[in-house]
Amino acid sequence: MEPIIPSAPKDPALPDFEQLLEESVKIHGHLCPGQVVGVRLAMLGLKLAGIKDPKGRDRKSLIVYVEIDRCATDAIQSVTGCSLGKRSLKWIDYGIMAATFINLKTGRAFRIIGRESARELASKYRPDIEDKYKRQLEAYRQMSDQELFDVMEVKVDIPEASMPGPPLRRVPCQECGEYVQNCREVEVDGRVLCRKCAYGAYFEPVE
Repeated sequence: MEPIIPSAPKDPALPDFEQLLEESVKIHGHLCPGQVVGVRLAMLGLKLAGIKDPKGRDRKSLIVYVEIDRCATDAIQSVTGCSLGKRSLKWIDYGIMAATFINLKTGRAFRIIGRESARELASKYRPDIEDKYKRQLEAYRQMSDQELFDVMEVKVDIPEASMPGPPLRRVPCQECGEYVQNCREVEVDGRVLCRKCAYGAYFEPVE
Protein backbone atom coordinates (compact mmCIF):
# COMPACT_ATOMS: atom_id res chain seq x y z
CA MET A 1 0.00 0.00 0.00
CA GLU A 2 1.45 3.33 -1.07
CA PRO A 3 2.02 5.82 1.76
CA ILE A 4 -0.23 8.79 1.01
CA ILE A 5 -0.66 10.24 4.48
CA PRO A 6 0.26 13.93 4.27
CA SER A 7 2.95 15.39 6.48
CA ALA A 8 2.21 19.06 5.81
CA PRO A 9 1.64 21.30 8.86
CA LYS A 10 -1.91 21.77 10.10
CA ASP A 11 -3.91 24.75 8.90
CA PRO A 12 -3.88 27.13 11.91
CA ALA A 13 -7.44 28.23 11.09
CA LEU A 14 -8.80 24.76 11.82
CA PRO A 15 -9.74 23.53 15.34
CA ASP A 16 -6.94 21.60 17.03
CA PHE A 17 -7.12 17.98 18.18
CA GLU A 18 -7.82 18.70 21.85
CA GLN A 19 -10.68 21.06 21.00
CA LEU A 20 -12.25 18.55 18.63
CA LEU A 21 -11.80 15.75 21.16
CA GLU A 22 -13.50 17.79 23.87
CA GLU A 23 -16.47 18.48 21.59
CA SER A 24 -16.72 14.82 20.63
CA VAL A 25 -16.61 13.59 24.23
CA LYS A 26 -19.54 15.87 25.08
CA ILE A 27 -21.61 14.19 22.36
CA HIS A 28 -20.41 10.65 23.01
CA GLY A 29 -20.68 10.89 26.79
CA HIS A 30 -17.21 9.75 27.89
CA LEU A 31 -13.56 9.76 26.90
CA CYS A 32 -12.23 6.49 25.51
CA PRO A 33 -9.57 5.23 23.08
CA GLY A 34 -12.18 5.06 20.32
CA GLN A 35 -12.85 8.77 20.68
CA VAL A 36 -9.16 9.58 20.29
CA VAL A 37 -8.85 7.32 17.24
CA GLY A 38 -12.08 8.62 15.71
CA VAL A 39 -11.15 12.28 16.05
CA ARG A 40 -7.71 11.68 14.56
CA LEU A 41 -9.15 9.55 11.77
CA ALA A 42 -11.67 12.27 10.90
CA MET A 43 -9.02 14.99 10.95
CA LEU A 44 -6.86 12.97 8.57
CA GLY A 45 -9.82 12.16 6.32
CA LEU A 46 -10.77 15.81 5.98
CA LYS A 47 -7.19 16.77 5.20
CA LEU A 48 -6.85 14.09 2.53
CA ALA A 49 -10.20 14.95 0.96
CA GLY A 50 -9.37 18.65 0.89
CA ILE A 51 -12.25 19.64 3.18
CA LYS A 52 -11.33 22.62 5.36
CA ASP A 53 -14.71 23.72 6.73
CA PRO A 54 -16.94 20.63 6.99
CA LYS A 55 -19.61 22.32 9.10
CA GLY A 56 -19.59 25.57 7.12
CA ARG A 57 -18.80 26.34 3.50
CA ASP A 58 -17.82 22.73 2.68
CA ARG A 59 -20.80 21.07 4.37
CA LYS A 60 -22.43 20.13 1.06
CA SER A 61 -19.19 18.83 -0.41
CA LEU A 62 -18.60 15.90 1.96
CA ILE A 63 -20.03 12.43 2.38
CA VAL A 64 -18.51 9.94 4.82
CA TYR A 65 -19.02 6.18 4.84
CA VAL A 66 -18.35 4.50 8.21
CA GLU A 67 -17.88 0.75 8.51
CA ILE A 68 -18.44 0.14 12.21
CA ASP A 69 -20.97 1.14 14.85
CA ARG A 70 -18.53 1.84 17.68
CA CYS A 71 -17.22 4.84 19.61
CA ALA A 72 -15.09 6.16 16.76
CA THR A 73 -18.17 6.70 14.61
CA ASP A 74 -19.55 9.23 17.09
CA ALA A 75 -16.23 11.06 16.91
CA ILE A 76 -16.29 11.09 13.12
CA GLN A 77 -19.79 12.52 13.16
CA SER A 78 -18.78 15.17 15.70
CA VAL A 79 -15.71 16.33 13.78
CA THR A 80 -17.25 16.31 10.30
CA GLY A 81 -20.79 17.40 11.07
CA CYS A 82 -22.03 14.58 8.82
CA SER A 83 -25.07 12.65 10.04
CA LEU A 84 -27.59 10.03 8.97
CA GLY A 85 -30.36 12.60 9.09
CA LYS A 86 -28.50 14.86 6.67
CA ARG A 87 -27.78 11.80 4.49
CA SER A 88 -24.11 12.80 4.52
CA LEU A 89 -23.10 9.94 6.84
CA LYS A 90 -23.52 6.40 5.47
CA TRP A 91 -23.21 3.28 7.63
CA ILE A 92 -21.95 0.12 5.95
CA ASP A 93 -22.00 -2.72 8.49
CA TYR A 94 -18.59 -4.30 7.81
CA GLY A 95 -17.45 -4.34 11.44
CA ILE A 96 -14.14 -2.75 10.38
CA MET A 97 -12.55 0.29 12.01
CA ALA A 98 -12.56 2.26 8.78
CA ALA A 99 -14.18 5.25 7.12
CA THR A 100 -14.17 6.73 3.63
CA PHE A 101 -14.20 10.49 3.04
CA ILE A 102 -15.56 11.70 -0.30
CA ASN A 103 -15.19 15.20 -1.70
CA LEU A 104 -18.25 15.61 -3.92
CA LYS A 105 -16.74 18.56 -5.78
CA THR A 106 -13.50 16.83 -6.78
CA GLY A 107 -14.72 13.24 -6.74
CA ARG A 108 -11.68 12.15 -4.76
CA ALA A 109 -12.20 9.65 -1.94
CA PHE A 110 -9.92 8.20 0.71
CA ARG A 111 -10.55 5.12 2.86
CA ILE A 112 -8.75 5.18 6.22
CA ILE A 113 -8.35 1.95 8.19
CA GLY A 114 -7.32 1.70 11.84
CA ARG A 115 -4.18 -0.43 12.15
CA GLU A 116 -4.53 -3.41 14.47
CA SER A 117 -0.82 -3.13 15.27
CA ALA A 118 -1.49 0.17 17.05
CA ARG A 119 -2.99 -1.77 19.98
CA GLU A 120 0.31 -3.53 20.68
CA LEU A 121 2.35 -0.45 19.88
CA ALA A 122 0.59 1.35 22.71
CA SER A 123 2.60 -0.72 25.19
CA LYS A 124 5.83 0.66 23.76
CA TYR A 125 4.62 4.25 23.89
CA ARG A 126 3.26 4.16 27.44
CA PRO A 127 4.66 1.14 29.29
CA ASP A 128 4.24 3.13 32.51
CA ILE A 129 0.44 2.79 32.38
CA GLU A 130 -0.84 -0.60 33.54
CA ASP A 131 -4.49 -0.27 32.56
CA LYS A 132 -4.87 -1.31 28.91
CA TYR A 133 -7.52 1.22 27.97
CA LYS A 134 -5.82 4.15 29.68
CA ARG A 135 -2.54 3.11 28.02
CA GLN A 136 -4.19 3.06 24.58
CA LEU A 137 -5.94 6.36 25.21
CA GLU A 138 -2.68 8.17 25.94
CA ALA A 139 -0.62 6.33 23.32
CA TYR A 140 -3.09 7.07 20.53
CA ARG A 141 -2.64 10.77 21.26
CA GLN A 142 1.10 10.43 20.64
CA MET A 143 1.36 8.02 17.71
CA SER A 144 1.89 9.30 14.19
CA ASP A 145 -0.86 8.96 11.60
CA GLN A 146 1.32 6.38 9.84
CA GLU A 147 1.36 4.24 12.99
CA LEU A 148 -2.37 4.54 13.58
CA PHE A 149 -3.77 4.22 10.07
CA ASP A 150 -3.49 2.72 6.62
CA VAL A 151 -4.84 4.85 3.79
CA MET A 152 -5.96 4.06 0.26
CA GLU A 153 -7.39 6.33 -2.40
CA VAL A 154 -10.61 4.77 -3.68
CA LYS A 155 -13.48 5.39 -6.07
CA VAL A 156 -17.03 5.50 -4.72
CA ASP A 157 -20.05 5.59 -7.01
CA ILE A 158 -22.85 7.08 -4.93
CA PRO A 159 -26.32 6.29 -6.31
CA GLU A 160 -28.49 9.34 -6.97
CA ALA A 161 -31.05 7.97 -4.51
CA SER A 162 -28.42 8.03 -1.74
CA MET A 163 -27.45 11.67 -2.21
CA PRO A 164 -28.63 14.37 0.21
CA GLY A 165 -31.83 16.13 -0.74
CA PRO A 166 -35.55 15.36 -1.04
CA PRO A 167 -36.60 11.75 -1.74
CA LEU A 168 -36.67 10.88 -5.43
CA ARG A 169 -39.91 8.96 -4.89
CA ARG A 170 -42.21 7.39 -2.30
CA VAL A 171 -44.08 4.19 -3.10
CA PRO A 172 -46.38 1.97 -0.99
CA CYS A 173 -45.43 -1.63 -0.27
CA GLN A 174 -48.00 -3.90 -1.90
CA GLU A 175 -47.85 -6.25 1.09
CA CYS A 176 -48.03 -4.05 4.20
CA GLY A 177 -48.98 -0.69 2.71
CA GLU A 178 -46.13 1.21 4.37
CA TYR A 179 -44.42 3.82 2.22
CA VAL A 180 -40.83 3.34 1.09
CA GLN A 181 -38.62 6.31 0.26
CA ASN A 182 -35.39 6.85 -1.66
CA CYS A 183 -35.79 3.91 -4.07
CA ARG A 184 -35.34 1.31 -1.32
CA GLU A 185 -38.29 -0.77 -2.54
CA VAL A 186 -37.69 -4.12 -4.27
CA GLU A 187 -39.65 -6.07 -6.85
CA VAL A 188 -40.48 -9.69 -6.06
CA ASP A 189 -42.60 -11.76 -8.46
CA GLY A 190 -43.92 -8.59 -10.05
CA ARG A 191 -44.90 -6.95 -6.75
CA VAL A 192 -43.33 -3.84 -5.25
CA LEU A 193 -42.37 -4.61 -1.66
CA CYS A 194 -40.53 -2.98 1.22
CA ARG A 195 -37.40 -4.84 2.26
CA LYS A 196 -38.87 -6.24 5.46
CA CYS A 197 -41.71 -7.86 3.54
CA ALA A 198 -39.32 -9.10 0.87
CA TYR A 199 -36.50 -10.38 3.07
CA GLY A 200 -37.87 -10.57 6.62
CA ALA A 201 -37.99 -7.97 9.38
CA TYR A 202 -35.65 -7.39 12.32
CA PHE A 203 -38.72 -7.23 14.59
CA GLU A 204 -41.76 -9.39 15.33
CA PRO A 205 -45.11 -7.79 16.21
CA VAL A 206 -46.56 -8.61 19.61
CA GLU A 207 -50.07 -10.02 19.20
